[in-house]
Amino acid sequence: MLHTEGHALLRAVGQVNVVEALQEFWQMKQSRGADLKNGALVVYEMVPSNSPPYVCYVTLPGGSCFGSFQFCPTKAEARRSAAKIALMNSVFNEHPSRRITDEFIEKSVSEALASFNGNREEADNPNTGIGAFRFMLESNKGKSMLEFQELMTVFQLLHWNGSLKAMRERQCSRQEVLAHYSHRALDDDIRHQMALDWVSREQSVPGALSRELASTERELDEARLAGKELRFHKEKKDILMLAAGQLGNMHSSNC
Repeated sequence: MLHTEGHALLRAVGQVNVVEALQEFWQMKQSRGADLKNGALVVYEMVPSNSPPYVCYVTLPGGSCFGSFQFCPTKAEARRSAAKIALMNSVFNEHPSRRITDEFIEKSVSEALASFNGNREEADNPNTGIGAFRFMLESNKGKSMLEFQELMTVFQLLHWNGSLKAMRERQCSRQEVLAHYSHRALDDDIRHQMALDWVSREQSVPGALSRELASTERELDEARLAGKELRFHKEKKDILMLAAGQLGNMHSSNC
């Protein structure tokens, strides 16, 4: 989110080419040994539109996603706006408090226990939700939260989609689920499978897909305009749009 320090940094980066600066920042991190599985490439995506305001998303190495948060009269301005917020978060992400350390893990687990009225035994059991959270953090010690984002998003999507519940019903332990997904990138296979789940849901409960899509689009826009990290919301929208396209194809073939 944008705070006082953030506004000051945005004013500063407004004097430079933020698109170039953002790319150079991540190339520098890679040259210094950062573990970037897919390289240092920063990826931009424009939302199709024939008139302003234009909207652009930028996905960083590690999976974090941000979007243009200002009214953008041109596509170039939308790209710069997205790069500004991404650069600001990339710089803030270098602060030691954003690094996954033993102290960070203990603090995060304690906060999770307090939020869900859990007990310490849950944190030590990988088959509980909080235990699984601890396991994920410990498996990624040394990384920053932005670099950890893609793995977090995978599990957020699995929970949202009902996949984690289905796995538990098949007697899969959380440890097995974590072991399976911890090394998987968020790829087209995962998106396609989740989209098929929503096709089935729509066929069982007509209107479920459109309601979820409308809710997701509202959440995405609110988070984007507030300068928040967007990967979970954006992936949800992409999966739902994919499901809508698959339903459309099925209807066309049945005509």
